[in-house]
Amino acid sequence: MTSYIVDTSILFARQRAILSLVNKKTAEGCSASSSSRSSARCGSRRRSIVECSSSGWSWSWSWIWRGGRSDKPTMDQGKGSEGYGAAGAMVFEPILEEGVFRFDCSETDRAAAFPSLSFADPNVREAPIAVRRVPEYVPAFERRRGQQMVTIQFPSGTSFYGTGEVSGRLERTGNRIFTWNTDAWGYGPGTTSLYQSHPWVLAVLPDGKALGVLADTTRRCEIDLRNASTVKFVSDAVYPIITFGPFGSPIEVLMSLSHAIGTVFMPPKWSLGYHQCRWSYESDVKVLEIARTFREKGIPCDVIWMDIDYMDGFRCFTFDKERFSDPKSMVNDLHASGFNAIWMLDPGIKSEEGYFVYESGSENDAWIKKADGKPFVGEVWPGPCVFPDFTQQSTRLWWAELVKDFISNGVDGIWNDMNEPAVFKTVTKTMPKSNIHRGDANFGGCQNHSHYHNVYGMLMARSTYEGMKMANSNKRPFVLTRAGFIGSQRYAATWTGDNLSNWEHLHMSLSMVLQLGLSGQPLSGPDIGGFAGDATPKLFGRWMGLAALFPFCRGHTEKGTADHEPWSFGEECEDVCRLALLRRYRLLPHIYTLFYMAHTKGTLVAAPTFFADPKDPQLRKVENSFLLGPLLICASTVPDQGSHECSTVLPEGVWLRFDFGDPHPDLPTMFLQGGSIIPVGHPLQHVGEANLTDELSLFVALDENGKATGVLYEDDGDGYGYTQGDYLLTYYSAEIDSSVLTVKVLKSEGSWKRPQRALQVKLLLGGGVMIDARGVDGEELHLKIPSKSEVSKLVAASENKYNKHMENAKHIPDVDELSGRKGIELSKVPVELKSGDWELKVVPWIGGRIISMMHHPSGMQWLHSRIEINGYEEYSGTEYRSAGCSEEYKVVRRNLERAREEELLCMEGDIGGGLVFQRQISIFKEDPKVLRIDSSIIACSVGAGSGGFSRLVCLRAHPTFTLLHPTEVLVAFDSVDGLKHEIFHESGELSFEGDHCPNGEWMLVDRCAGVALVNRFDLHQVKKCLVHWGTGTVNLELWSEERPVSVDTPLRICHEYEVRQVA
Repeated sequence: MTSYIVDTSILFARQRAILSLVNKKTAEGCSASSSSRSSARCGSRRRSIVECSSSGWSWSWSWIWRGGRSDKPTMDQGKGSEGYGAAGAMVFEPILEEGVFRFDCSETDRAAAFPSLSFADPNVREAPIAVRRVPEYVPAFERRRGQQMVTIQFPSGTSFYGTGEVSGRLERTGNRIFTWNTDAWGYGPGTTSLYQSHPWVLAVLPDGKALGVLADTTRRCEIDLRNASTVKFVSDAVYPIITFGPFGSPIEVLMSLSHAIGTVFMPPKWSLGYHQCRWSYESDVKVLEIARTFREKGIPCDVIWMDIDYMDGFRCFTFDKERFSDPKSMVNDLHASGFNAIWMLDPGIKSEEGYFVYESGSENDAWIKKADGKPFVGEVWPGPCVFPDFTQQSTRLWWAELVKDFISNGVDGIWNDMNEPAVFKTVTKTMPKSNIHRGDANFGGCQNHSHYHNVYGMLMARSTYEGMKMANSNKRPFVLTRAGFIGSQRYAATWTGDNLSNWEHLHMSLSMVLQLGLSGQPLSGPDIGGFAGDATPKLFGRWMGLAALFPFCRGHTEKGTADHEPWSFGEECEDVCRLALLRRYRLLPHIYTLFYMAHTKGTLVAAPTFFADPKDPQLRKVENSFLLGPLLICASTVPDQGSHECSTVLPEGVWLRFDFGDPHPDLPTMFLQGGSIIPVGHPLQHVGEANLTDELSLFVALDENGKATGVLYEDDGDGYGYTQGDYLLTYYSAEIDSSVLTVKVLKSEGSWKRPQRALQVKLLLGGGVMIDARGVDGEELHLKIPSKSEVSKLVAASENKYNKHMENAKHIPDVDELSGRKGIELSKVPVELKSGDWELKVVPWIGGRIISMMHHPSGMQWLHSRIEINGYEEYSGTEYRSAGCSEEYKVVRRNLERAREEELLCMEGDIGGGLVFQRQISIFKEDPKVLRIDSSIIACSVGAGSGGFSRLVCLRAHPTFTLLHPTEVLVAFDSVDGLKHEIFHESGELSFEGDHCPNGEWMLVDRCAGVALVNRFDLHQVKKCLVHWGTGTVNLELWSEERPVSVDTPLRICHEYEVRQVA
């Protein structure tokens, strides 16, 4: 038997020699005052000194590397050289380029830090450079309990963004998240760990300048932004902090970040069209039917996706012999209709003798090991599975070869799912932290899973991407990954995971896409319409209207839901979806240009509105609009307002409304910034319909000086010829002189000759008015400008026409008009209670369920569930999910003016047999830390024949608490008999009665977060307490006695929740 021990010595040769940098280029104007400023900024740090003399600037390095081997910390050490309890300012060295600094707790820690997996070239992080600039913001560190805590203080009024794939608000100020890739089905706005990890914060300073902060660690990392103007990182092991800036604007920070972590891969142009997916299209016949319907209905689409059911028993790299008997033939049919095909591959490989992938992986020793040296086996879709160790080059090459062969079946793109990695039937939802990865030396060597967990998905995507390149070097790979790490954009696009079909998730989807872009991943989008549950027609249409302009555009839904294709919601919704997607395809020349700029320069595709004016504090919280370059998209994400009815906050300057003759209340309103030109194409059914000789349109919005510029990028749409100069990049300009607008090519780049094509210029005049002229692309085009009085008349007429058009538009039906639709309840809006320390969301129409229980001071979301199951439920019997958990409750009181309650919700639900469930949720003014739930089963109309007594009932409170740190959570209490109890997740299910019952109080303790949820109750009302550990959850149940009830003898449990700090 082979046992694996983590290598604690240095795992790669640090091939760098730090030279003494002295007597560098003289800085003109250097004075003693500048030297004083530099010293003041650096404080009393001894290790980084900037000196100014008559001979110029020079760096004095006291940390010059002296060669030899250096010990790395083990995964469990995390103390570093300064020892337990050390604290102080971090030492720094400049790296990469002007304005970028690396900070470490000490010189020894700098040598001991693990290699970077976020940097495109890890060696760049290790090589200091000679610069004159010193950091303006210096992090402070503290060692405590084996963890490294880093804080950076910014000026009051600083706004925080980034932190990667996170739900909730766009501005992250006041939030806390944990980077730990998690299968987070049905997440909510307070969920603190999703599928990807980006330990990165973008700080926008009060004056509009910005600075980025990267905690360059792969470990679980707490990012705490709850204290005003303060960024705090907490993680184990030693890790460096990298700062970028401050620079003059947020986009400069992101461009600098891209020089470190790399830019987004250049996507094939077809991948920027619309994608249609569901779990699952069950056969090749169904796939071709879906494709045919798109073309028959004239709804643009480029891609059909195959989810996991195409496989033979969920075995990766196989096809079901009956339902997908000839995948290559099916793909040929799709290609003939202008469609591409994308297929799913998961990391879980069925552990089965005779299965060729399992056999070859075993021969190549490819699997992740347990500590005893045996392959780890965990259950996923195929049953017992082994998992490739993508931290090894040999395993990545083995996987890439499998992908290469798989591509020969007609595969155009690959979807990597479940790669957090997700594992079923375990409380952590993933594999044990003690599992062993035998990583490459330049990755960090042999380490346990806690070190490589967050990069597992990125490394899988990298291997898949490389396999696709091996299959065909003349085609650009397209990979979509669910799990990722900062830097994943080099290999794959992403989506925002398993969202819900409701208005809250529609609203959040915009902020989530923007947040990913602000964290280095510009190619993302949500499951349009929501993955879980059934969208309503209005919700789906509104979502399509917005998401059709996101960087990645895909509709997707889960098994068991109603159809979610654009034509599945009635004629009105179908019309809106068609218009929305035709908009996208007309804007593809502009979107493709934005991606080229993102790929080559590190700029954004979709940006927050405040990027138009970072100095304006009013724009920093805007969540219903975004920028596509100079194009501003304003949408309504609430059901009772169309886009023309919601308030639109425009940045300073000229912003001119326009459309393509397609305005609709369920489509976003579009504005073009003054001074801009965007290229627009013809409406298409798929990208392959476009030709370079098609007429090109330029939409022009002039600035206050009568000028505008814009750019168009063109290439083959696939392949790598563009890297050899095979492209055309055209810069256009427009300028008014003597009431005549002249549009011309300012300059061009690339080896391509300009296509022979017509050019149409559309000049925006305001109020939706456009005047146009036609000519030849490449030649000057002139357009006569109307007088101011003529323009005023045109604008007035256009506004009147627009208003009438919106009034007469065919509206998509509301929810109430389709109340019989299956799953429609999932799209209703929950009741919110927000007071004191607590914020709750309740769905009265399904058992009065509490689906979210957020405690703001701790930043903990103790309850988070899907609408139709889990959360806080109550039953009327001892059997699981007995009456009470799913009946429709009515709200009988809300926010009632009473002396003690600040926030109150009373509900009633009929559970049959003359019985009614009553529940009152209260947050008190006098004690805002406490949340009270008072529930009763009451006999309202029990028949006389029963003697006035009901059937046997038991009031059973059944909260399903979400575990942020599953392995660090326990249930603790003192029992009635005075004994102390600590119950961990290995216990399974335990119940306590009589003297063993908690003595009126028990706690759910999160040792990692340092907090406990205390549940107090009346022992006279509670007969039994039950603990049940699930997958990433725990139930703390309170049971009453079981007996009949009458009018005079109801059952009641009144209990309270409060959060405490624990040592």
